[in-house]
Amino acid sequence: MSRWILFFITIIIGAVAGLYYGWFINPVRYVDTTPDTLREDYRADYVLMVAEAYQEDGDLGMAVRRLALMGDVRPADTVAQATLYAVETGYGRSDLALMQQLADDLQTWNPVLGAPTP
Repeated sequence: MSRWILFFITIIIGAVAGLYYGWFINPVRYVDTTPDTLREDYRADYVLMVAEAYQEDGDLGMAVRRLALMGDVRPADTVAQATLYAVETGYGRSDLALMQQLADDLQTWNPVLGAPTP
């Protein structure tokens, strides 16, 4: 048997063994991760869920706290980025309206007083 054939067989066996080990024996387990580690599509879904919850309870302070889990970005900027992604990927009109309402309300949010400014 040629040295090259033996070399490639060894590489294939090693790759298969590594994939088997990584997928079945010891797969990666993510535990207690925060929303700021999400992919962009899931980040947009998270913002949509916050907007839906905000529409139900009307608590803008709670929405801001939920959005603060997305990292050091201002909540209004987080919603704006998610809304842009939602528009680009074709979210429904009602979903876009919820996200836009949250974005509009965040523009008037006064964190010192805890209420929207007139």
